[in-house]
Amino acid sequence: MGSESKKELIRVLGHRDTLAVAFGAMIGFGWIVLTGTFLESAGTLGAALAFVLGGVVVAFIGLTYAELVSAMPAVGGEHNYVMRALGSRSAFVTSWALVLGYVSVVAFEAVALPETVLYLFPDMLAGKLWTVAGYEVYLSWVAVGVGASIVMTLINYIGVRPAAVFQTVAVLFLGAVGVALLLGSAVGGDAEHMSPIFTGGAAGLISVLVATPFLFVGFDVIPQSAEEINLPFRKIGQLLLVSIGLAVFWYVLIMITVGMSMPASVLAESDLAAADGMAALWGSDLMGTILVLGGIAGILTSWNGFLIGASRLIYAMAQSGMLPWWFGELHPKYRTPSHALIFIGALSVLAPLFGRKTLVWLVDAGGLSIIVAWVVVALSFVVLRRREPAMERPFRAPGGQVTGVIAVVLGVALGVLFLPGMPAALVWPYEWAIIALWWLVGLAFLIRVPRVGPGADAEERVLYELRGR
Repeated sequence: MGSESKKELIRVLGHRDTLAVAFGAMIGFGWIVLTGTFLESAGTLGAALAFVLGGVVVAFIGLTYAELVSAMPAVGGEHNYVMRALGSRSAFVTSWALVLGYVSVVAFEAVALPETVLYLFPDMLAGKLWTVAGYEVYLSWVAVGVGASIVMTLINYIGVRPAAVFQTVAVLFLGAVGVALLLGSAVGGDAEHMSPIFTGGAAGLISVLVATPFLFVGFDVIPQSAEEINLPFRKIGQLLLVSIGLAVFWYVLIMITVGMSMPASVLAESDLAAADGMAALWGSDLMGTILVLGGIAGILTSWNGFLIGASRLIYAMAQSGMLPWWFGELHPKYRTPSHALIFIGALSVLAPLFGRKTLVWLVDAGGLSIIVAWVVVALSFVVLRRREPAMERPFRAPGGQVTGVIAVVLGVALGVLFLPGMPAALVWPYEWAIIALWWLVGLAFLIRVPRVGPGADAEERVLYELRGR
């Protein structure tokens, strides 16, 4: 059943579609709300340098992804790489971790959107429902999130092509906002506002650096939809790396242009520093509003990208027999993983009911899960380079196994930052409780997964074991 329906996915995504999906997934809303804090902590060039260094870290991990996606361009991405390199149980653990990370982003965007609309329409709150973790939830606020969740799910339900077109349009608008910022810095920017260009020393730089990898998360949605990309396999790997480079450029652009708009101390006091910076550069509140609309575009592109990634990953796990077969169904007309999309869409509809605070906990917990998956993928890269040197690799990462080892080390270093006492430590007990609950549910599925060793036919052997039960 599974292997046949997999072939029904259609390859319709081209260069621009693929690049828009990955880049858009990486450019969410954090660049609007966190810019002031970054500039105050590290200075304009300090913050920009932190993003360059963070980009280097992600690029090493991205190189391993680029080689693996070109060698195994199948739906589910990481699920396939780890299955072949490390076996069935490791593949489940990696995929289950990624599902939490992806779904947490989708759920959070359903909260980030009404929060942004509230900035544009501060009087929109009506019909108080309840308070969750100190956050007051209003009916009108929930309605925005729920309505958007339904629309985003529907766009993806009716085909990956409509989703890609939507993504491209939103990314083009983001690009226009970036051009406006750049022009504004030339017209109304003042280099004096960048002084001092470095603040906080090494501690300031690190405080920004620990946040950068999580703003780059999203390039890994390309492997999830690889079976729907109509490009030479080598090109898929190259576009993944290009998307990381574009994200680095975007964040550096934001730091420098906003840093020239007003003193860092003023920006740090702003709720939406980038928007206020844009307004100051152009001397117009309208331009600030346009930048907020760019932030909304970022929310939607991130939401769309992770909705694509999460649904394909859940679909791939079901096709491997690791999740109920219901999740592995394709729509007979649209050729989308319709049941997986309905499930994720239902979660995003529920998300606004819990307010903003609980969803922040969810995203933080999901962030650690994504780092874990990155490390295992990099380890799989190293294993496959050693075990299967003759494997066809249309894109070969320069540096070979050394690149993979560096990616593993850097990934582990990122994961350590989540531990107690570290700069990005998860909140106790809430965020750790989310992780514990997620893996408790995962354990119920894991014990059903046959223990199958690595190899190119690992998925077939898993399915054979399941049929024999």
